[in-house]
Amino acid sequence: MFSYIVRRVMLAVVTVLIASALIFAALLALPGDIARQILGRDATPQAVADLTARLHLDQPAWQRYFDWLAGALHGDFGTSLVSGLPVTEVVFTYLRNSGLIAGIVIVFGIALSLVLGVIAGLKRGTPADTVISLGGLLGMSIPEYTIATLLVMAFSIAIPIFPAVVTAGPDATVAQLLPAVWLPVITLTTVMAAYIIRMTRSSVIDVMASEFVTTAQLKGLPTSRIVFKHVLPSAMLPVLNVIAINIAWLVGGVVVVEAVFNYPGLGTLMIESVSRRDIPMLQLIGVIGAVTYAVCNLAADLAGIAFNPRLRTLSNRKAHR
Repeated sequence: MFSYIVRRVMLAVVTVLIASALIFAALLALPGDIARQILGRDATPQAVADLTARLHLDQPAWQRYFDWLAGALHGDFGTSLVSGLPVTEVVFTYLRNSGLIAGIVIVFGIALSLVLGVIAGLKRGTPADTVISLGGLLGMSIPEYTIATLLVMAFSIAIPIFPAVVTAGPDATVAQLLPAVWLPVITLTTVMAAYIIRMTRSSVIDVMASEFVTTAQLKGLPTSRIVFKHVLPSAMLPVLNVIAINIAWLVGGVVVVEAVFNYPGLGTLMIESVSRRDIPMLQLIGVIGAVTYAVCNLAADLAGIAFNPRLRTLSNRKAHR
């Protein structure tokens, strides 16, 4: 088991390294001259050349990447090409704000999605199943920016309960941001919950139709015991991967939602950095996204092994080969 975990961690590390190289290459492919864009159109050729040399933009791309990678391995992700500040200070300030939204969505959104999905699966064909399934289908079909706009019209204009946009800056405290996070939270929960509900429902229906559940029912076991001891552990296996993907999606999925609500989070910073061609800032944001995906997938695999003893036995056999 330990060797399996080590192999999965090493695979995650390799995945992040490959992703960082691809992100760096994609950023280099962006059109335009970085130094001229920073200085403006009226900059002299000499000023552009001096800034290009000072930022090491005249070096080969491979050398710049490995210089960045060497610094990143020591915790130094470079400085912003625009502000000159360490990118870690700036990024993690915005990441904290996005983490506030993501944390609320993960805690309440996933719990609500699992409960609704299980109810829909156990009550298949009933009005409760129809309502939950229809809500999930709508959540999957409507883009998040449309949901966000409708929420603003309903709860900021028609019934002014929540603020339509965030006026606080990135350094705002949690208390200052809290009144404005609920509409983004509802938007992201609606989109994320739709996928988890549908997968949970399908998985519960499949497990309920299996032979071991039928045998347990014929033995006269209580329904609650069948559901909690036999159905849910097996039904959660495919759902775990969907949950992991959706949690990782929150890192990038907040971009549109933050833009609608003017929320000072990681998505807003990414849009600003793209317009300014701030490559070190974008590189760190991309690495955070890659690490999040790798960690979530690793956590889903380990949780799946914990839920299913057969997978634990299989992983042990593979580890001893």
